[in-house]
Amino acid sequence: MEYKNIEGVPNFVSKEYQKKSKKYCLCIPIINEGERIQKELKRAQKAHVSDYVDIIICDADSTDGCTDDKLLKSLDVNTLLVKKDSGKQGAQLRMGFWWALNRGYEGVITVDGNNKDSIEDVPKFVEKLEEGYDFVQGSRFIKGGEAINTPPLRYFSVRFIHAPIISLTAHKWYTDTTNAYRAYSKKYLEDENVKPLRDIFMTYELLAYLSVKADQLKMKTCEIPVKREYPSEGKTPTKISPWKGNSELLKILFQNLMHKYDVKEEPKLERKK
Repeated sequence: MEYKNIEGVPNFVSKEYQKKSKKYCLCIPIINEGERIQKELKRAQKAHVSDYVDIIICDADSTDGCTDDKLLKSLDVNTLLVKKDSGKQGAQLRMGFWWALNRGYEGVITVDGNNKDSIEDVPKFVEKLEEGYDFVQGSRFIKGGEAINTPPLRYFSVRFIHAPIISLTAHKWYTDTTNAYRAYSKKYLEDENVKPLRDIFMTYELLAYLSVKADQLKMKTCEIPVKREYPSEGKTPTKISPWKGNSELLKILFQNLMHKYDVKEEPKLERKK
C-alpha cells in the first residue's frame, strides 16, 4: 500500500506480510545492508525474537536485493516499509513510528540492521516496557554489556564527547548515547511535548532528541546492558563518514543542547474586541 502526504511522515509504501500479532514491534532501519541484515534476521529467528515482537523493516529503498519479499518472509519479518522520499535515519524512524502507532503497538524497539547488535536481547527491552519504562537505552558500557572491537576513535567520541553532551542535556547520566538499540513507549512517542513526527528530523537529529526528552519530561527511563560487536577486520559497518558525518553529529548535539528541536508553542492570536 502507498502512503503519501502525511504530515511529518515521508512518503512510503508498505508490504504487510502478516497482521499485527504482538503488543510491541521492532523497527530496523536499513539501506543496502546486504548479508548483514540477513545474518541479523537469522540470529533473531534462532533466538525466537518474533515470539516477542512484530519485526518491521524500515528500508530507505535498498537496491542490493536485501529486501527480497521471499527472503524476508522466510526470516519472520512482519512488514516491510520502503521510504520513497528524502531523508536518512530520522525519516526512516518517523516512517516506522507512524506505522507502529497507527497499527496500535504499545511501544517500539529500534536496532540497527548491520548485524553489530545483540538482537537476542530484544526480550529485555520488552520486559522494561512491560515494567512501565518510557525510554530504555541499550548500553555496551555498563555492567553486563559488551563492547567488542570498538574502533578507538568511535570509543573516544562516544565516551568523552557524545555521552557527556547528551547527559548534560537530559540531566541524567547515559553511557552509550550513539547506540540506536532502544525502546520507546507509546506514551512517550505520543506526548504533545515530544512530537517526533516532524520534518525537522531528517538525519540523526531524532536519535539525539529522543535521548534527552523523556528525562526532561520526568518520564521513567533506564539503561540496560547489550552487546555491540564490530568486525575484527575489514571495513567498519557504518553510515557516518569520519569527518563530515561526525562534524554533523557534533552540530546536532549542540543544537539539541540549545533546545532547537523542542516543540514550539503556537503563537496565540489576540481576539478582536
